[in-house]
Amino acid sequence: MRGQLSLFDDITPEPGRTLRFGERVVAFRFARTRRRTIGIGIDATGLSVRAPRNAPWREIESFLYEKQRWILAKLEEWGAMPRPSVIRGATGERLPLFGESTALEVRAGRSSVGREAGRIVVTTRQPLRGAVVVRLLTGWLKQQALAALTPRAAHYAARLELAAPPVALSHARTQWGVCTEGGSIRLNWRLVHLEPELADYVVAHEVAHLRELNHSKRFWNLLEKLYPEWREARERLEFAGAALPQYRGTR
Repeated sequence: MRGQLSLFDDITPEPGRTLRFGERVVAFRFARTRRRTIGIGIDATGLSVRAPRNAPWREIESFLYEKQRWILAKLEEWGAMPRPSVIRGATGERLPLFGESTALEVRAGRSSVGREAGRIVVTTRQPLRGAVVVRLLTGWLKQQALAALTPRAAHYAARLELAAPPVALSHARTQWGVCTEGGSIRLNWRLVHLEPELADYVVAHEVAHLRELNHSKRFWNLLEKLYPEWREARERLEFAGAALPQYRGTR
């Protein structure tokens, strides 16, 4: 999976820019948006900067120099992150399931997937064909994701005195979830890999959008009531998302 999953919409950046912090030259993605303040973000893909459409470049540059110590520390932190594993569909590979490292076992036989003694067991008549194994495995993971996330959406909706929203899975590369104007929620199936409390944060975030379809102060206050630890969870989610396994031959 390229890039990193985010709760927010992608932006189209301008061509790359650079700044020199002491002896280090830092490249970053830059975009002008409707936001009122300058914002910076750092993830596995590097530094990104968003600024109001009319903000002078000298103001943006000054802001970045003020934040250079934080920027450099975060870049170092992300640089030390291990690369995501690639699941090829072979016995002995490991992948996170609801936050727990779980071994994959592939057997010959009639097609099925299940959990046995802490392992995910994929049975197929073509056990040496990794693409077949991966297809069966990811199909099963999506089923587990929908079964786990749907009742959590109903739980948070009930806390807002709302009916349980329709929940579907998303295959988006860059979003954890989305709430539509029609009141339905789509959640990324890869949430099945994360600790339940982190997946809960994403669910609570999208359910809060049922009331506030924006990221206004009212929205964040509402999320605070649903999930008081959202700030910590959002930061942890950034690192967890960067470490998600990739699957050979899938989106």
